[in-house]
Amino acid sequence: MKNKKEKKFGIVKSIFIIFFVLIFGLGAAGGAYFFSKTSKIKKTEISKKPTDLGISNKTQTDLSKYKDSVNIALFGVDRRLKTDISRSDAIMILTMDSEHKKLKISSIMRDTYVKVDGHGMTKITHAYAYGGPQLAIKTINENFNLNIKDYVTVDFYALEKIIDKLNGVEIDVQPDEIKYLNSYINEVSKYEKVTPNHVTSSGKQLLDGRQAVAYSRIRYTAGGDFERTERQRTVLMAVFNKLQGQGKGNMLSILDEVLPYTETNLSGVDIAGYSTKFVSSNISTIDQERFPIDGYCSGAMIDNVWYLKTDLGVTADQMRKYIFDDIKPTAKASLVDIPAK
Repeated sequence: MKNKKEKKFGIVKSIFIIFFVLIFGLGAAGGAYFFSKTSKIKKTEISKKPTDLGISNKTQTDLSKYKDSVNIALFGVDRRLKTDISRSDAIMILTMDSEHKKLKISSIMRDTYVKVDGHGMTKITHAYAYGGPQLAIKTINENFNLNIKDYVTVDFYALEKIIDKLNGVEIDVQPDEIKYLNSYINEVSKYEKVTPNHVTSSGKQLLDGRQAVAYSRIRYTAGGDFERTERQRTVLMAVFNKLQGQGKGNMLSILDEVLPYTETNLSGVDIAGYSTKFVSSNISTIDQERFPIDGYCSGAMIDNVWYLKTDLGVTADQMRKYIFDDIKPTAKASLVDIPAK
């Protein structure tokens, strides 16, 4: 499997960063307009007690020196209705690293084999379905020795609407991806009782919102979830490339589309505080990493279910060094392609 070099960008680029950059900008401005916007976000309270969130005393002590680092769990859920119970298809940690003037996104592979409190060893993606954002955060903290207390969940339908607002994004579709892409389009179109708009050929082309989201969901080609994670980032980067040319009016219009599909435990006051910190930190770079990294994980069949196994202690150490000390992990020799699940 290819070891693709991660890129750095001068403008923050991710669907979650859409939310944070726009909201942070509004929060810095303050006023009734800001609070009228944040009122559209669904607020869900979770416990802040360390024991309820899987934050051990040792972790609190070890990370106490990083008081200026802000870490927020980001979950992307693929649900048909807001009331649906859903797994988190995208699991990330957003880091506001003031010391190194970076915004970082740490992606966690959804099939990673971890311990979920009350459910034993299973895929990390299941934690959100079992116990919502609180159990999902607790699972991240317990397995990777982190101290996250806040989260933002975005429904993938938000991404579809953003892309349509931008009149599509250009994606290089590979021949082996077409049938899976169209299968996801059929699934959603059938549910909504509309005629599917299929992708009929490979190559670089403009995809609409539904097509682009379907592309980001593909996981059954060679490379499995590794390649799906890459596809998600490809779509998100394409979104931000188009966002760069948008005026303030259209950006605010896009924000209006995103907010109803967003859920968080952050209050308007919390967001305003992070906004001030974001602006004062002069952050101008986004960096990203995926965990577990190549060479430190492998696929395994357990009870006829495919999992991604890793040494959690090693991965936790790599993750903490990256998030807090800005030390990028180094991949080992490339993995053999993991068979489709």
